[in-house]
Amino acid sequence: MQSLRTSSCVLQGQPLGCVPNAQIRRSQTARLGPIRAEDGGSGATTSKSLETMRKFSEQYAKRTDTFFCVDKTVTAVVIQGLAEKKDKLGAPLCPCRHYDDEQAEANQGFWNCPCVPMRERKECHCMLFLPDDNDFAGDSQEITMEEIKAVEQ
Repeated sequence: MQSLRTSSCVLQGQPLGCVPNAQIRRSQTARLGPIRAEDGGSGATTSKSLETMRKFSEQYAKRTDTFFCVDKTVTAVVIQGLAEKKDKLGAPLCPCRHYDDEQAEANQGFWNCPCVPMRERKECHCMLFLPDDNDFAGDSQEITMEEIKAVEQ
């Protein structure tokens, strides 16, 4: 089986290049910080936001007949990033892009998940929602909290 690679924009906000999954796990989880129970705004992703984004992702995948990546670590990292942005900005801003002003982008809404390209053309830059004909699409539309939290370990 070919090894799965994904765009480095997941890590660095850059539009070009690829990095191995192992590098995604180490770098992305280090940048996101720990997942903790709600702690009054310490900046960590809360369990409540993480669960909210997990449920949203599952429901949206089912509603749009899209699937999570065959490598669930990609899915887990993106869901963690969405939860972090939701806590920080009040909206699930796409974590796979670089923004000069994140709050302004979140307020504008174009890149809030599901972003306009996903809603209009089923094009998910983050590889969270993949059509079944995508080479990296798995057969699952579900992910557990354990699978998401395992990426940190």
